[in-house]
Amino acid sequence: MLRANALGDFLFCVPALAALRAAYPDAEIVLLAQPWHREFLHGRPGPVDRVVVVPASRGVRGDEQADEDPRELERFFERMRAECFDVALQMHGGGRFSNPFVTRLGARLTAGCRAEDAPLLDRWIRYVYLQPEVPRWLEVAGLVGVRPVTLDPMIAVTDDDREEAREIVEPGPFAVLHPGATAERRRWPAARFAAVGDALAAEGLRVVVTGTEPEREIVAAVCKQMRAASTDACATLSLGGLCGLLCAASVVVSNDTGPLHLSNAVGAPTVGIFWIGNVINGAPLYRERHRPLPAFRTQCAVCGAVNVSSRCEHDASFVDEVSTEDVLEAALDLIARRPVTTVAP
Repeated sequence: MLRANALGDFLFCVPALAALRAAYPDAEIVLLAQPWHREFLHGRPGPVDRVVVVPASRGVRGDEQADEDPRELERFFERMRAECFDVALQMHGGGRFSNPFVTRLGARLTAGCRAEDAPLLDRWIRYVYLQPEVPRWLEVAGLVGVRPVTLDPMIAVTDDDREEAREIVEPGPFAVLHPGATAERRRWPAARFAAVGDALAAEGLRVVVTGTEPEREIVAAVCKQMRAASTDACATLSLGGLCGLLCAASVVVSNDTGPLHLSNAVGAPTVGIFWIGNVINGAPLYRERHRPLPAFRTQCAVCGAVNVSSRCEHDASFVDEVSTEDVLEAALDLIARRPVTTVAP
């Protein structure tokens, strides 16, 4: 299965992987992906047996202008053809670049999505952008005789994950704030995260603020603007350690980004701040422990251009109309429903 992109993208296809494992329990499931997939999934219980790292490839591992090495790619495809795969599944977008990539694997059968500008596979479904991601990839799995076993992405949390998380937070209830996101348009203001953090601290929760290395300034801004004490956990945990932290949180408040979807996959209650278009594609399907809060803005705050089927060049937030009060109300409601957990022994 080809899925060589980001954390949230991978999590959306986990139910399809679980369905494949249930339908074909004796098959080896090989994920063609990025180095972080191999590190994260190594030794972790789950449907993936093996991860093969994909070289730089335009439109697959990298954008359309990615600096790829044709000789390295040909050596890669020679190795993959020698595997004699029975089925190659394209779960990597509309297929303009990924369908030719999958075809070169030499599998007996190919299946996946196909946009209008993409080459044919042996079996395919039409790629329609405005479709929830989890059902999209379950439909692709259905092309090879697979039925869903769950609609909820689930990632196993290991003892090593929990042990690493214990270095960040002491025993007792805590909340996690994740104020970053790759796209600036999906970022809620740092001052509002700080206000939510202060309100949660007033309820007796410790507050941990997470982020990746490029998000260090955003994390620092939230911690600085909070009146209450907080823990800056930016780039201090591995992805596994982040699993250990998130699964024990009383609530996770986050923009629509990978750690929000990881929180869902490890069983944490979440308040997600979404642009309305992304609610369709990426919001959790259940509401017992998830509260996706949508922003309905479609016009750029800078130039006024409508950004639905196309986008302008500005990166102003499209989610800042979500109120602090709504986020806090959702977080407190989830906290009241969840038993206290801890990462302590």
